[in-house]
Amino acid sequence: MDKPHSPACERNRDPILQVLREQFADRRHVLEIGSGTGEHAVHFATALPQLTWQASDRSENLPGIRSWLDEAGLPNTPAPLEFDVGGSWPRGPFDAVFSANTLHIMGWNEVQQLFARLPTILASDATVTIYGPFNIDGRYSSPSNAEFDQALRERGAHMAIRDAEAVDTLANSAGLRLFADIAMPANNRCRVWRRQPG
Repeated sequence: MDKPHSPACERNRDPILQVLREQFADRRHVLEIGSGTGEHAVHFATALPQLTWQASDRSENLPGIRSWLDEAGLPNTPAPLEFDVGGSWPRGPFDAVFSANTLHIMGWNEVQQLFARLPTILASDATVTIYGPFNIDGRYSSPSNAEFDQALRERGAHMAIRDAEAVDTLANSAGLRLFADIAMPANNRCRVWRRQPG
């Protein structure tokens, strides 16, 4: 099959990699939630060979992810897992979780499920990094994000750019504390939480 391709992934992968080099420097086992095309998995696993990069996504996306992983033939990318936040979850523990451009595609109830169930698969010192657009203090961070949010809502009523503070509340309830909030190109952010003991 022809490998799927995401222009957005090609644009954002190197800025995200700069963040992951620092935030995942001492990590070993990463679960990527919502791997999409699989391009991020190959790019990051190639650049960060100390990591076992576990891709995952809904079943319809797995063939495309496999095509990227199979072509790359990397030793640190196991077969992608079928994963839906409302279904069965992979077995951890993972000391890192990464997800890009997923929270605004999920319904809010799915975002709530995601954070509520994260503790079941996280190592005690886990780091969680999520990339994408966020509203700050209930406001769009740019006109382009306002336009993007409108386009999302036209695609599906459940889609929307999420408020950073609301996501932080979910993370806090899961024992995660915000460690870094990093501005990224195109009015996106990498938000990094770390699990707190107890």
